[in-house]
Amino acid sequence: MHSGKKVKLTLTPAPDHTGVVFRRVDLNYFPIKADIKYASRLSYATNLSRNGVSIATTEHLLGTLIGLGIDNVFVDIDAEEVPIMDGSASAFVYLINEAGVRHGDAEKKVLNVLKPVHFAVGDRRVSVYPAENYKITYSIEFDHAVVGSQTKTIGIDTASIFENEISGARTFGFLKDVEMLRKNGLALGGSLDNAIVIDTDRVLNSHLRFKDEFVRHKILDVMGDMGLLGYSIRGHVVAHRAGHEIHAGLAKKIRESQAAFEIVPLSALVKHADARNAMEEAAELSSQY
Repeated sequence: MHSGKKVKLTLTPAPDHTGVVFRRVDLNYFPIKADIKYASRLSYATNLSRNGVSIATTEHLLGTLIGLGIDNVFVDIDAEEVPIMDGSASAFVYLINEAGVRHGDAEKKVLNVLKPVHFAVGDRRVSVYPAENYKITYSIEFDHAVVGSQTKTIGIDTASIFENEISGARTFGFLKDVEMLRKNGLALGGSLDNAIVIDTDRVLNSHLRFKDEFVRHKILDVMGDMGLLGYSIRGHVVAHRAGHEIHAGLAKKIRESQAAFEIVPLSALVKHADARNAMEEAAELSSQY
């Protein structure tokens, strides 16, 4: 998308407890773990950097891995930037499903939110609250007739919800900004094939995949950025006019707020939820008599 260069990317199974690790094949497999401490250059994409080596535009792939529940993988890449594909996560989903997923021996763990955490810059803000599952509410506001204001809440309980409701939403930009971006070395590979391009009064692409595709794509972005915490989240993320910088700010604040979360086995949360549901059903039945 930004560098305009071709790239070869391979997803390789990794051992339990590896996490998501990018490896620059062209630099002797130099590793950069997908971790919020390596986040850098967050204006138009989420980039990672360690010891002067970078991986750019990571958010769509990371969002896919979180959405499909993949915890351990080597992302081998022979250039700096993750390929944009069609501007969404749908191609990554298709290829991963075609390859299949191998289940490791270690128990899956999740980041369970215990207390609210907030991060804001001006009126751009994002928070996370305790919740029974992973849920995202995102609202956007653009002074443009085509986009305007959009709000969407999606509970991401299963991979199929991610595939059907989020993964197909493409990145978007405004035609008036293209010249400025390219002068700054950005969007050099951008086209109607990998982004929604918006003119003064219309979308230049043939159609939108969803009526609210713009805000759905923002949900994909925040999923990828929060994935830099290293775990799937059990909590409700609420964002308003945010972006990569704001998402990363929240992720860093969560990491620093040790009392606000716990890392727990998924099975423990499932058992807790099952027990709670059973108690609620029993209470409901008893109230009928």
